[in-house]
Amino acid sequence: MKGRDKNPAPRGRNRARFNLRGRVLLVVSALGLCSVSLIGRAAYVQLVNRDFYQREGNERFVRDIEIPTSRGMITDRNGEPVAVSSPVESIWCDPKELLKAPDRLPELAKALGEPLDTLTSRISQRAEKEFYYLKRRINPDEAKKILAHGVPGVYSKREFRRFYPQGEAMAHVLGFTNIDDRGQEGVELAFDEWLRGSPGAKKVIRDNRGRIVENVDLVKQAQPGKDLTLSIDRRIQFLAYRELRNALISNGASSGSAVVLDVATGEVLAMVNLPTFNPNAASLGKPDAHRNRAVTDLFEPGSTAKPLTVAAGLENGVITPATLFNTNPGWMPNGRYRTTDTHNYGVLDTTGVIRKSSNVGAAKIASRLDNRQFYDFFRKMGYGQSTRSGFPGEAAGLFPAPSQWSGTSKQTMSYGYGLAVTPLQVAHAYATLANGGRAIQPTFVKGERNEPKQVLDPAIAAEVMKMMQTVTEPGGTATQAAILGYHVAGKTGTSRKASGGGYSRKYLSFFAGVVPVDNPRFAMAVVVNDPTNGSYYGGLVAGPVFHNVMEGALRLMDVAPDDIETWIAAQEKADGKRAPAALPVAAVPVDVHAALPVSLPGDVQ
Repeated sequence: MKGRDKNPAPRGRNRARFNLRGRVLLVVSALGLCSVSLIGRAAYVQLVNRDFYQREGNERFVRDIEIPTSRGMITDRNGEPVAVSSPVESIWCDPKELLKAPDRLPELAKALGEPLDTLTSRISQRAEKEFYYLKRRINPDEAKKILAHGVPGVYSKREFRRFYPQGEAMAHVLGFTNIDDRGQEGVELAFDEWLRGSPGAKKVIRDNRGRIVENVDLVKQAQPGKDLTLSIDRRIQFLAYRELRNALISNGASSGSAVVLDVATGEVLAMVNLPTFNPNAASLGKPDAHRNRAVTDLFEPGSTAKPLTVAAGLENGVITPATLFNTNPGWMPNGRYRTTDTHNYGVLDTTGVIRKSSNVGAAKIASRLDNRQFYDFFRKMGYGQSTRSGFPGEAAGLFPAPSQWSGTSKQTMSYGYGLAVTPLQVAHAYATLANGGRAIQPTFVKGERNEPKQVLDPAIAAEVMKMMQTVTEPGGTATQAAILGYHVAGKTGTSRKASGGGYSRKYLSFFAGVVPVDNPRFAMAVVVNDPTNGSYYGGLVAGPVFHNVMEGALRLMDVAPDDIETWIAAQEKADGKRAPAALPVAAVPVDVHAALPVSLPGDVQ
């Protein structure tokens, strides 16, 4: 036909050309949209929501880890270390990661030195945790050997372990720390916050095996614990420990305590107890042995209370040093009971009551005091209340108010029954007498000066001290506590142990004393529980402990003698030569038992 294309394009070919162009456009559009979407997503992730994804990434590779810090060192008064911290390693694991390699568990168990089934059980029970200790506070060399096996998920951590060079001798004073290096007993507990310090923290990057590959930032600086200087003198401490141990062995006793105080400052120079324990392995000992008996255990003080009864009578003006007491026939009634002496001492003056340790004489003095006078005096001397030394678990003792007394209470309390005290309280009361009637709160920290409190007229305190001096002189009940070259004031005590509402045939043996009398330096109390080898009298059991410890302490502290004449006489008798005119302190002999008076009275209380 006219006007019609003679060779028109096939209809199918035009349709194919049209579809190809559309498809190309569609693909290009889709790719363009995807690119825009990816670019937008990347911008959103890196610019808009960057913090969230950064935080998520950091949680997988960045960790805050603790920077351990050492516990403060404890030293004695002379700067000698008595508690130090040594670096150790602890092996820990990520149970999730470790359980991914169960075939390595036998190798790990052998390295740790424990049965495979035990280790498998421990790890399996904590399969969902990310941290678990396998072995704590071990030698760094041992830790390296364990890590050298390269078991997945096993790592080490630096920690510190406490070490006590003095061992058993200072165990009760120092106490110990637990596996986390926290104080559990004694000074370690009392000053835990001071000693512990504050651990630091830092950010690190770990790889997929938990190893630190980079230190990112210091979050918190570690603050080491502060050092602590005790009032304890480790030399006197060891003397007291050794002599108390010897006394327990020779007398077949079950336990004992000894306390030494500096009279002028109230500082505790030594405090020992037996049985004791090894603080370097405290978990292996008996928990009962951890108790510091010198501040926690109560006992009836027996005749060591008599000097206080005498002082109360003198202060209240009901007696004088010259007052006479008829103790015939060696006993007196006390309700339906009797107050008895071991012998009939006849007529005694006030000094004689102390020298012969007369129960009857003490009871007669108490009878002249009204209840409130007697009670108030013992209270202000520290009985029935804590000494506030700051030692954990210190007991306040037992001294009931007059409203709780029965008709026999005051009479029995006058010679040390019906009340309960700690060895520290006895030493504190005797230090108060020696310090001119000034009571000073005891302390375990060197240089801590507590304000003294005048509780007794100095003249009366000095008078009682002179009376107590006769106890260690010929005719007294504790000549074995005498120290050649020094005047010693003290008092023995022997009390029966309470049992089932009455008293058993078991005894407590005491000696408390002060030396030197003319310029008092040390006050010491010794308690020996349940001696069974023969004698149980305080002068024979506890007196020698006082003698041996104080003789050594006087030499160590270079305390000048106050009884040179007696020393010269003993020297002349011992070697038949005339002694030198002057006596240097260092020349005082260590063992002078042969030169001491040996006559002992019948009443050895």
